[in-house]
Order: sequence, then structure tokens, then C-alpha cells
Amino acid sequence: MKCNMGHTDRVLRMTVGVTLMGLAGFGITGPWAWIGIVPLLTGMIGNCPAYSILGINAGKK
Repeated sequence: MKCNMGHTDRVLRMTVGVTLMGLAGFGITGPWAWIGIVPLLTGMIGNCPAYSILGINAGKK
């Protein structure tokens, strides 16, 4: 799997993912916030399936 995300994109995704999961874990939001696992995982692996489908490469060229 090729990395198609830049550093800033990865950091933002992981931050949003952890924040959403933390809010769900502490009961501040509803269970829908567990969807934060998706941006967390895509940020960790550096590959976004939607970017691949759309032909976007935000990583280093």
C-alpha cells in the first residue's frame, strides 16, 4: 500500500480521530463518535482509500 497522504493530513486525521473517540469514551457525545477510528487508522497507515479512488496524492512527490 502506497502512502498517499502528507504529514499535515496524517496529523490532523489522527488528532480528529483521537478527539472523537475520547469524547465517545467519556460519554460526552453519542456512540456515533466512535467513527473516529476511521480517520485514526487512515492517518496511522498513511493511506486513504477515498484518495486512491479519486486519484489524489497529497504525499511527497
